[in-house]
This record gives sequence, C-alpha cells and structure tokens, in this order.
Amino acid sequence: MGVGRMDRIDLYRVLVRVVEAGSFTKAAVTLNVPRSTVSTAIATLEARLGTRLLSRTTRKVSPTQDGLAFYERCLRLIEDSEELDALFQRDGSSAPAGRLAVDMPGRIGRLIVAPALPDFLERYPAIDLQIGMTDRAVDLIGENVDCAIRIGELPDSGLIARNIGLLPLVNVASRAYLARYGTPRTPADLADGHLAVCYASPTTGRTESWDWLEDGALRTLSLPARVTVNSAEGYIACCLAGLGLIQVPAYDVQAHLASGELVEILPAFRCRPMPITLLYPHRRHLSHRLQVFADWLTTLLEARLLPER
Repeated sequence: MGVGRMDRIDLYRVLVRVVEAGSFTKAAVTLNVPRSTVSTAIATLEARLGTRLLSRTTRKVSPTQDGLAFYERCLRLIEDSEELDALFQRDGSSAPAGRLAVDMPGRIGRLIVAPALPDFLERYPAIDLQIGMTDRAVDLIGENVDCAIRIGELPDSGLIARNIGLLPLVNVASRAYLARYGTPRTPADLADGHLAVCYASPTTGRTESWDWLEDGALRTLSLPARVTVNSAEGYIACCLAGLGLIQVPAYDVQAHLASGELVEILPAFRCRPMPITLLYPHRRHLSHRLQVFADWLTTLLEARLLPER
C-alpha cells in the first residue's frame, strides 16, 4: 500500500510499528510494505503535525518527547478504530474480530494448544491466529506479538504479566539409561557416575544445573553431560535415547511415562515448580479479541498443565 492510499489510522499504525521496532526496516517487514513507504508515512505525519516525531541515528530510531506522547494517543485511537470496525462485521454482530499474533513454547503449542484450537476458532469465527511455536523468548514489541506464554522466572521487562499458575517438574530417565547406570534413590547417588542431558537456553545460552527441593531449601548439583541441546524437543529425545537424566515439566512427558518409555526418578526430590505467565505488550485498552483469547488460553492451560487443587 502506498502512502497516497493510507488513511489517518494507517499512518498511525506505521508510526506505532516504527516506535516499537526501533527501525524503519523492521517496521516495513512486519507491515509488509516497502521501507520507502514507511519513511514517507512518517514524513507525512511530521509535516501535518509540524513537529519531529522520531529521532534517527545510524543504529536506532527513537521517539522524541512529542513522538512518545503522540505514540500513546495513536495506540488508543487504533484500538478504538478496530473495536468500532468489529461492531459492524459479520452480519452486524459485535463478536470479536481480527488477527492475533501469539507466541508460545513449542511443546505447549503442539501438545496442548493446537489440538484445542478447533474449539476456539469455531467459537470465534472472525478471529484469525498467527502462532509462533518456539523455545526462544521473542521480543513482543519488536516482533509485533500480541501475547506470549512464558515458563520460568521473568526479568523486569515493563510488559504486563498475567499469572496462570505453577507448573510441576519431574525427574525422568529412560529404562535403558537406568539399566546401564542404575536408579538413584537419593540426590547423593547422582554423584556416583550419573549423567544429565544439558539444556541451554536458546535465548541466553545459559545452561541449567540439576536442582531439587529438600527440607524446604533449594539445592543444586552440577551433573556431567556429554550432550547439550537448546530445545525441549531435543532435550526429551536425548533422554529417550538413554543419554542422560532430565528435569522437565510433567505435561511434557506424560505420554512417555504412561507408556513406560520414561521412568520418574527421585520423586521426593523434585525441582521447584516453574511459574507460567501470559505476557502482553500494553496494559491499557486490550482489544476484545485479545481478551477472549487470553481467557480461553488461561482456562485451557489451567486444566491441562496444572495439578488439581
């Protein structure tokens, strides 16, 4: 779409994407328009308003003081416009409508969310979903993502966090591994020649130690590992191959435990549970479609991932 065909709301959307992406080029990619269109749109807005909205350097584009104030107003105006459009879509119904970009860990997406999606899409036929399934922690604002599921402790990011609950973890090994190395009965037994499959965060590269709760205290042990992976799929696959012990969310290996492919070990010495959180980029004025999806997703995760209370 060229600038000549953009209405006022379209120009506001361009500004919002540039501010959030910190780059004309990245904004153009997520909007699927040429970079020249983005540059012209910003120049048009600045000319209309008579003020500079963005400060440009060779490395980053940042909003000026006027630009930041205008950006905040644009967010509200865009959401108002979308809600008004939805009122008159689909035979005049007020059902939520539009596209949502969401992100989640790969195995939650594959095992829990994807099988349940027909229910959501039938319930909300005017909502379309763009789903990222990856173990990497995406940049919600920079990559234009509406919400994301996160597992584990979160850094202070300025994003809005909706707590879902605590996810139990289990210690597991394959039968082939236990036949070769023996079954540890206490954490002290782990030092007797046992191996772990090492998990390295695909976001930070940091590797996880072997942790457990004992008498209310968190204890840590560094287990040797011959294999290091950076995905949950690889982590579980290596455990199934008998390459080492792993600590993993219980839902992730429920089928493998039921079939006997994996065996829980040290059940009295589990790692502390990890929080599950739904993240949003903005606190104010969440769209109707995001509200209904977040409520549906929270209910689904509580039912499928959390222990009965």
